[in-house]
Amino acid sequence: MKMYAGHLIVITLLVAAPSLAQEIVPAREYQACMKLARDNPEQGFGRATSWLGLGGGDAAHHCQAVALVGLGQHSEGARRFEELAQGVRARPSFRAELFAQAAQAWLLAGQPARAEGVLNSALGLDPENPELFVDRAQAAAAMGAWKRAEEDLGAALNMDPELVDALVFRAAARRHLGDMKNAEADAEAALKRDPGSIEAHLENGILHRHAGRKSAARVSWLMVIQHAPSTPAARAARDYLQQMDDPERQKSKSE
Repeated sequence: MKMYAGHLIVITLLVAAPSLAQEIVPAREYQACMKLARDNPEQGFGRATSWLGLGGGDAAHHCQAVALVGLGQHSEGARRFEELAQGVRARPSFRAELFAQAAQAWLLAGQPARAEGVLNSALGLDPENPELFVDRAQAAAAMGAWKRAEEDLGAALNMDPELVDALVFRAAARRHLGDMKNAEADAEAALKRDPGSIEAHLENGILHRHAGRKSAARVSWLMVIQHAPSTPAARAARDYLQQMDDPERQKSKSE
């Protein structure tokens, strides 16, 4: 999910808010506000609030919501995104994108059921968007509903077979369901489409380890660490290597 949808949001929200003060260039103000909301959420929220008082309308409300999520106020940000999606006069696909942003905020707030419900609304507006199915799979996975996640990922891949992230995610879902054969097929397909996918190499290593192929698992995880050393995937790869190399130590730590 993306917290900022680029030019589509700029155009739609500014059309939906025609009462902006004449002395402000709306598109420029929106871009500046969104950048500040991402880089310095506290200042971004202040700028959005000031702009709202000058007639910033929906565009300013959107900037506020992004800033709130950046400030860690995920539930409030999610509610703001939902309100905007429900009230803005825009085409359905755009409203669906706002619902998707609300869902991401609900996930950050630790409320995957709310995220799933919001994504149901998004898919009602834009049922042919594969990314929304991937997003809903994320919510299902957060609740441990791996079968629902697998089904949504399958729907996304039926629409767009080139979605590498969806293939990797479905490999993980199938692994959790015990379907190791198809999980490995998905991981291999992801690497074939994108040999540099760090997430695919991480998942491939997990699958190798489950199959007892320790050397192959090590190669996959070392590749992740070498090519993306500062990423969450690399941290996970280091943890997996430690667990594989020193299982007794890992067991004592968990106890």
